[in-house]
Amino acid sequence: MYIIKVKGKAKIPDYIQLRDNDFVLIAYFRADRPLKNLDKYGLEGKESALREIIDSLEFGKLQPLVFKTI
Repeated sequence: MYIIKVKGKAKIPDYIQLRDNDFVLIAYFRADRPLKNLDKYGLEGKESALREIIDSLEFGKLQPLVFKTI
């Protein structure tokens, strides 16, 4: 799975895209909204880790979605 942060313009907010391994769009949501329905994408229980990743993302840079393990 891949993640990219898309910069909004004027009144359009920043968005997050989640893409599968074939780069097909599987989720599209606002970067500033609480994360909901993550179980649809196999990400249940990873809300706080995903929030940290989103906050550290650079705009426009597609990268693999990798969670740090402790």
